[in-house]
Amino acid sequence: MVTLPSRKKANVLAVYSIGSLLLIIGLFTSIVIGVTDISAGSSIKSLFVWTGSKEQLIIQTLRLPRALVGGLVGAGLAVAGAIMQALTRNPLASPQVFGINAGASLAVVASVVLVSSATSIHLVYFAFAGAAFGGAIIYFCASAGGLTPVKLALAGMSIHFLLSSLTQGLILFDENATDVLFWLAGSLNNSNWNAVQQLLPWSIIGLTTAILLSGSISILGLGDETSKSLGQRVALIRLAASAIVIILAGSAVSVTGPIGFIGLMVPHIVRKMVGQDYRVILPLSALFGAVVLTYADALARLLAYPFETPVGIVTALIGGPFFLYLARKERGIKR
Repeated sequence: MVTLPSRKKANVLAVYSIGSLLLIIGLFTSIVIGVTDISAGSSIKSLFVWTGSKEQLIIQTLRLPRALVGGLVGAGLAVAGAIMQALTRNPLASPQVFGINAGASLAVVASVVLVSSATSIHLVYFAFAGAAFGGAIIYFCASAGGLTPVKLALAGMSIHFLLSSLTQGLILFDENATDVLFWLAGSLNNSNWNAVQQLLPWSIIGLTTAILLSGSISILGLGDETSKSLGQRVALIRLAASAIVIILAGSAVSVTGPIGFIGLMVPHIVRKMVGQDYRVILPLSALFGAVVLTYADALARLLAYPFETPVGIVTALIGGPFFLYLARKERGIKR
């Protein structure tokens, strides 16, 4: 149970309320926007009243599952990023920067190229293995001589580009894999109810476990020695938190491809609003991660209308400058 001063509690409730309202508006906007012109009234009616019309078919089989997948992926990536920043005490940490997404992408593409019998269910497990590999190799490379935030970020981006290059190489040498190029940019375009079913169980497991561990994750921010003196099993908590990151980021990549910078930006925005308590940060990161990706997807559909821009390009356009700002700020602090 989160115990907060009355003024702090009022602020958190206000942020929850604003985030919830923004998410509802964003989901509705996502359902309304598309190549086929469907009015807002018809969109609402299609959700609750069976008419059997073409418009209802579009809403219920294409746009609604797409909106749900966007919300789940945004929530998962944001929470994964918040946990990574807490574990490493590194403001630059995120699944994109630390190679988690790139490792998962490489594993998924390799499974498509090398294992012809792989199904969407198998892809999730390949993504988990790739995400774990990407994170492990970056930690190994950056740990020599002591870890620093900038060193981790540089190692992360280097390994990210290496793994991404290997992924592109696999595609070039297998003409049957060219269909995944759009997926590699990060896209919600092919989201359907099968994608929702594939993603939902892992999202529930990852997000629920993250919130249950949020108190321990907050204490880890005080340092390992302090955490141990307060009775925390530091190694076990780190292992569990790392597993959560792999589950949330890996399952997201397996469905939508490597959508970057959600896990970097959202935790920073949330901390600016509510402070450093991860019992509050993690659920709010899930909420605002869903908000950011939902609106980014709506914008992606409008940029080149009636054609579609991969949502990963939109998040990169926003997140790239944000990353440079954080890197410059961190460098200034170290000086």
